[in-house]
Amino acid sequence: MRVGTFVLGAQFPGQGQGEALHRAVRTADVAEEAGLDSVWLAEHHFVPYGTCPSAITLAALLLGRTRRIRVGTAVSVLPTVHPVALGEQAALLHVTSGGRFSLGVGRGGPWVDLEVFGAGLGAYENGFPESLDLLLRWLREPSVSAAGERFSFREVPVVPRPSEDLDETPGPEVVVACTSPASVRLAAERGLSMLLGMHVGDEEKAEMVAMWRSCARAAGRSPEEIAGAAHVSAGVCQIADRRTDAVEALTKAMPGWLKQGLDAHVTVDGRVRAMRDPVAYTELLCGLHPVGTPRLCVDRLSATSERTGISRFALLVEGSGDLAATEENVRRLGAEVLPHLG
Repeated sequence: MRVGTFVLGAQFPGQGQGEALHRAVRTADVAEEAGLDSVWLAEHHFVPYGTCPSAITLAALLLGRTRRIRVGTAVSVLPTVHPVALGEQAALLHVTSGGRFSLGVGRGGPWVDLEVFGAGLGAYENGFPESLDLLLRWLREPSVSAAGERFSFREVPVVPRPSEDLDETPGPEVVVACTSPASVRLAAERGLSMLLGMHVGDEEKAEMVAMWRSCARAAGRSPEEIAGAAHVSAGVCQIADRRTDAVEALTKAMPGWLKQGLDAHVTVDGRVRAMRDPVAYTELLCGLHPVGTPRLCVDRLSATSERTGISRFALLVEGSGDLAATEENVRRLGAEVLPHLG
């Protein structure tokens, strides 16, 4: 079982954006010190829900600051970037970090980001498969051309080639954020592992893993490839000597952040989007994930792994909104939970 942190750079009420980003960087530093496997970085635009607008840029900084831990994006939003540009950055980080970089990609939402970056609503609604396939070709082939609906260009060489420098790793790992049957099918057909959100519980995640396996088999993926898929489960982790204290730390801080963060989202076409109730959502997360004593956290992670077959976790550890409390939370996760996991 491999456990990492999920870092949003969340801006809590009363905090500045620099404070949120400093906490994000320190979370990664302490995660490496504490022996965690990875740090996964979220990406958001124009909202305090997350203050990191470029997960791959922050990943570059953290790869330079660390020596062992894996750093991944969770996720880079494909409809708002050119897949070749993202592929070049991913290849660069893969080669220069010695293979410690994972590229998580997703479709994002119908937000105003699509207007600002000129992608348009079509890139979100229909363009994700084309972008993903072009990105994968860039990471796997020596030269690439395109003749699609969104992207069309003559053949050009891939520089740097991510598959040439490291013999044992053909290129950076690519995982896909999956929230629907269509995205599960898309990932499975391409043999890509899934990143599953923290808003769903074990039963739904188990169903998505089962669907992924079925679709992968139907697409002709080998039994070895299917068995070796390393899906990632996002969640929340807050450790305290008593469960009530861990829950209280999150229910005091998270609803204010969630309300201002979720309310700031603006759709590109004016459609109404119902946002979750911040208090109810916090309570849901506390019930689904390792929030409580170290023993409870061990049991919860082990149960999720057993029920779903998922062996990798990306845990939000900054739910208190406080830097010192976040660092302590990460250290306790490393010292009091990790040693008891398989």
